[in-house]
Amino acid sequence: MYSNHGPPLDLSHLADDLRLTVELRSVAASARRRATRDGDQQIDTAHLLHSLLEIDPLARAACDAGTGQVVRVLGYLVQRSIGYGLRWRGTVEDSGALPTVQAVAGTGWSPAAAAAIRNAVALARRRGRTQADGIDLLDALASDPECRAVDVLRAAGLDVSGYRDDGPVAS
Repeated sequence: MYSNHGPPLDLSHLADDLRLTVELRSVAASARRRATRDGDQQIDTAHLLHSLLEIDPLARAACDAGTGQVVRVLGYLVQRSIGYGLRWRGTVEDSGALPTVQAVAGTGWSPAAAAAIRNAVALARRRGRTQADGIDLLDALASDPECRAVDVLRAAGLDVSGYRDDGPVAS
């Protein structure tokens, strides 16, 4: 699927991948630091969502859509380490199809998070751009109804069922 558009993404070296904007490379690095700090064995889609909303103002605005709900989303994400996400601790965010993908320093990418990064690149390409940005990642996260990021978005009251693969989750 990705062979016609350069080599596959190397999740261990996303900081060097020019198919991601500088902001999105920062999101990936921040998600890895967040997972490591929290003592998680994997970088999951909730780590990606948390970092994305902290770093990318356009993704934050698209998620909020003037409703003020982004504050609730961030609240759930902050609570992750003190309660809300404890049911995830020790489990792999997985559709069952792929193994955890290892990253640098022993923290792996969950299959769902790895798929979200890859899908963001594919979305950007379909939209005629050479680099995936935060909106592409937000859309990729929202398109996976079983991922932890969607669980958080739904818990905060956002309806992601209207995902259309052609615009932000809140559009």
